[in-house]
Amino acid sequence: MTSRRDVRVSASFFEDLDRQLGSERGPNGEPSTVDFQTIELLDIVDFVAKHFDELPPLFEGRDDYRVLVKAGILIRAIEVLAVLAGDGAVELLSLELDLRLDWD
Repeated sequence: MTSRRDVRVSASFFEDLDRQLGSERGPNGEPSTVDFQTIELLDIVDFVAKHFDELPPLFEGRDDYRVLVKAGILIRAIEVLAVLAGDGAVELLSLELDLRLDWD
């Protein structure tokens, strides 16, 4: 059984989120930062907590940096960079969102 790691979300992750989504929903129903935090982020944290060691390394020979790429519920595609901290917790460092509305 894979152990569950503690996960922290960095200030830079939230800065990336704020840069990509507004505080209010967009005119075409685009999600807000609150929508992302309550729907997408909880799933991301849970997945990374359970599966960090299974994620692909970002850099060859550096297993402490991993990347998660996944389809979201509200967002077409989500990329999260995570790093294993010295205390064994995982810190989510950065976030990139594919905000295209055309899902075809």
